[in-house]
Amino acid sequence: MTFLLALVGVLGVAASGPLIAAFPAVPALSMALWRNAVGTAVMAVPALVNERRTFGRLRRQEWGWSALAALSLALHFAFFMTSIRMTTVAASTALVCLQAAWIAIFQSLRGTKYGWRVGVGVLLAFAGVVVITGFDIGSGTEALIGDGLALIGGILAASYTLSGSKARATMSTSSYTTICYGMTSVLLLVMCLLTGAPIWGFGLNGWIGILALALCSQVLGHTALNHLLTSLGPLTVSTLILLEIPGAALLAALFLGQVLPAGTVAGLVAILAGLFFVVRGQGHAQARAAARTAPLAKEQGNT
Repeated sequence: MTFLLALVGVLGVAASGPLIAAFPAVPALSMALWRNAVGTAVMAVPALVNERRTFGRLRRQEWGWSALAALSLALHFAFFMTSIRMTTVAASTALVCLQAAWIAIFQSLRGTKYGWRVGVGVLLAFAGVVVITGFDIGSGTEALIGDGLALIGGILAASYTLSGSKARATMSTSSYTTICYGMTSVLLLVMCLLTGAPIWGFGLNGWIGILALALCSQVLGHTALNHLLTSLGPLTVSTLILLEIPGAALLAALFLGQVLPAGTVAGLVAILAGLFFVVRGQGHAQARAAARTAPLAKEQGNT
């Protein structure tokens, strides 16, 4: 069951970029709003049927982490989905998937000790960023701005993942996603109203794109990965998200005809390899920490 959820999650998030690029008539903020609104409606059904009393028992800490996750997710969508329209799907997805490196940096600043693998991985991943953005300079200012938006989107995705793992420690998948997606929808609605982005009137083709994105990427992709946060942890989930990079590039090539120059492909490979080192290094650090605490826990249990 875990493998199936992981497969659904990866395929769902990998389809996000190509679907956003395939329906350019719908503004990015509008599409972000509706993907979350549909996700909220779908996830609220099991939550309200099976866990109605849970919402009243939630603590301030759980509401706080959920709110921070929602704010991060709303801003992530605003930056990432806009970047998709300005640069290639493969470049935008790879830059957003740097969230694993940002998580490692965040945790290092909080005192977590990592080995050489994480350092090498971060350097390799950001070398890939330099390669991609270097090639996008020749593609014009718009592509370069899109790369920058995707980088910011990756930082926000890291914040979303870390905040979500805190909230999910004591919350079920349905209650967390209902609250998080709901708050995200409200924030995106405010953004649409402030920026003048339309909320409806997209035509049949536009609504098909919105529903496809909502069901594939939000309801299936994001929800499956959110569910796996407690069973696999943010580290393993970050590893799974790495598969979004080749997945999105392949889908964009097959369905959108986006052919990448060799230099950009080299940058994607460097980012993927670097993030693999980062995730492996985090795993080794966690294993060392567990080995150090195990004797102490055993000693305390014997006293």
